[in-house]
Amino acid sequence: MRVSRVQAEENREKVINVASRLFRERGFDGIGLKDLMKGAGLTQGGFYKQFSSKEHLAALASSRAMESATGRWSTAAATSSDPLEAVMSFYLSMGHRGEMADGCPLVALGSDAVRQSDEVRHPFEEGVAAHFEVLDELMNDAKSSNPSAKAMTILSLMVGAVTLSRIMGDKSLAEGILDAAAEEVRRIAHREDVV
Repeated sequence: MRVSRVQAEENREKVINVASRLFRERGFDGIGLKDLMKGAGLTQGGFYKQFSSKEHLAALASSRAMESATGRWSTAAATSSDPLEAVMSFYLSMGHRGEMADGCPLVALGSDAVRQSDEVRHPFEEGVAAHFEVLDELMNDAKSSNPSAKAMTILSLMVGAVTLSRIMGDKSLAEGILDAAAEEVRRIAHREDVV
């Protein structure tokens, strides 16, 4: 049965969204095309009508995941009188630690992205730059086109803290890592000597 163009585009978007979640949950190499398509409720046969390769899908899914992550930061920031605190509250939380499929793609796929092609790595580079920009705006440090040292330090600290907390089986230690990172982010954000 032939699928309409509208339905084909809906199917394509569904596959990208499902791949975005499944790649974060299992890694780029942790799931095959058959299971990706099954997760979207479609057969593997339609894959190559929509995507040139799994790598192409990984790039699109990574871009979608990074856009979603930046959007979550902006949404959290918009709902608070202390935007940086609002971002930290959700990001450095045990809830976010447990969001394997919907959490931060930098945490879930950062080390995998390093070993991928430029096509797949590019959305991560753009996403990191977007996160730097959001952080600089939250701290009123958007003074130049380059990210501030504060933004680079804070993002690195937060991504690292969530990554380490996910490794830890001891939940109280995992929570301690997140809490320590939050305290350090607060300290860095309010320092004048870090630019």
